Amino acid sequence: MRVTNGGAKRILTAVVAAITLGAAAPAVAEAAPAGGWNDWACRPTAAHPQPVVLVHGLGANDSVNWFFHAPKIAAEGYCVFSLTYGTGVLGPGVGGLASMRDSAAQLGRFVDQVRATTGAAKVDIVGHSEGSTMPAYYLKYDGGAANVAQFVGFGANYRGTTLGGLDALAKALLSTVPGLGAILRTACGACTEYLAPSAFLDDLARGGVHVAGPAYTSIVSKYDEVVTPYTSGILNEPGATDIVLQDFCPSDAAGHLSQAIDPNVTGLILHALDAGYRPSCTPFTLPL
Repeated sequence: MRVTNGGAKRILTAVVAAITLGAAAPAVAEAAPAGGWNDWACRPTAAHPQPVVLVHGLGANDSVNWFFHAPKIAAEGYCVFSLTYGTGVLGPGVGGLASMRDSAAQLGRFVDQVRATTGAAKVDIVGHSEGSTMPAYYLKYDGGAANVAQFVGFGANYRGTTLGGLDALAKALLSTVPGLGAILRTACGACTEYLAPSAFLDDLARGGVHVAGPAYTSIVSKYDEVVTPYTSGILNEPGATDIVLQDFCPSDAAGHLSQAIDPNVTGLILHALDAGYRPSCTPFTLPL
């Protein structure tokens, strides 16, 4: 099968678009200010001694992914920080494209910066989608477990995704189009790492995703259309708490992207960070 450079680029674009969270989402909040978070003068209180580090998903960035949850977490008295990581060929506004191994090292440097600036011994990490997968690698292999108290992932994904069967198409293209694999690894290393089986997913799963130290909370939606099956985000390991959104709030129809603007997810995050916080169920009907 012979494909021209233009054809290969079109195929690559289609594969990346299918595998990422959808770079169209930034239009929702591109101009949203980081009100209440990324304040480097913030110092943790006795009530909330760990700063919260927010980790976005694949194809997003720190302002887009967190315009809804971040101000609400900060309003509860937390010091909240976010980063855009793993940028590449699509420019500085589209993150999560680099290999998750490289992004985990970048996250580690950011955590160290937050700890040094705030004086906190540890941080809490809250992540969406790849923001759960990549930090899990940081905790397991890059020494992050010693630096993190609470780790909360929503739209979580620890075992890859079939994308509702589109993974078969992606794998077929990668096996039949000469050079496409190298192009994709350069453009979106994280994309190929999500297509099971992959060395990255094998490393993450070996001996269990969870490691001793941090408390793990994984939030998933049975209506997730990007992480398929949604059970890819369920840890089912000692020391981890798994929450299916619909078990907590049956009227919640959130898919994958909309978990970033779901008030029920906000409540569950705050409860995971502080067991004294009592979340409530709010009807939510944005199945995206």
